[in-house]
Amino acid sequence: MRFWEIDLLRGVAIVFMVIFNYAFALDYLHIYTITSGWGFWWLFPRVVAGTFILVSGIAAYISYQKKKNSTHRIKRGAVIFGWGLALTAATFLLVPSATIWFGILHLIGLSVMISPLFMKLGRKNLIIGLALALIGFYLNNPIVDTPLLLPLGFLPPNFTTLDYFPLLPWFGVFLIGLFIGEKLYTKGKRRFKIKEPRFEIINLFGRHSLFIYLIHQVVLLFVLYSLGLIGVF
Repeated sequence: MRFWEIDLLRGVAIVFMVIFNYAFALDYLHIYTITSGWGFWWLFPRVVAGTFILVSGIAAYISYQKKKNSTHRIKRGAVIFGWGLALTAATFLLVPSATIWFGILHLIGLSVMISPLFMKLGRKNLIIGLALALIGFYLNNPIVDTPLLLPLGFLPPNFTTLDYFPLLPWFGVFLIGLFIGEKLYTKGKRRFKIKEPRFEIINLFGRHSLFIYLIHQVVLLFVLYSLGLIGVF
């Protein structure tokens, strides 16, 4: 059984994520700049991505409660992480100067893989999650002389990427999602009543958010190429 509100939240998040990524791509390719404001370029993507990661934590808790199978979670996370590696390879070939080494798919995939270790921690997930988030935002990606700490949020000198979501602070957001999932969907069952609205298209996007995320930039590049705005890479 799927919970429509989870699909709805994920669908809304993926729509806004696509909107931002399209705006970023148009700006990156010097085709059109929507705005230069801090609210759109810094705050908006973090709110959208944070929502997506939070919902991923909630969904991970629900899924685990339904199957009680750590192996299933590890396999699911590995698939998502694998798609992240595919994006790493693609961006390394197309835009090597801004390769995605640890983007949102890497983060969610790894978080899902290790999530069984945190499923029985209860309120501790909230405490740990808040601590990781606060530490991550406080450190604000310090510069170190090695790329090995990149997944944790420590950047090598002159690092540039198209997408970066390190464990600090974002795994903390995922853990907060696990805590919320336990409180609102104890043992995989909804603890509150809510009337389902008619948002079928957004729910559909939510059910296929990974597929949409993987193809949306390809679609944009195809459209821009068809319009003659960009050439063949």
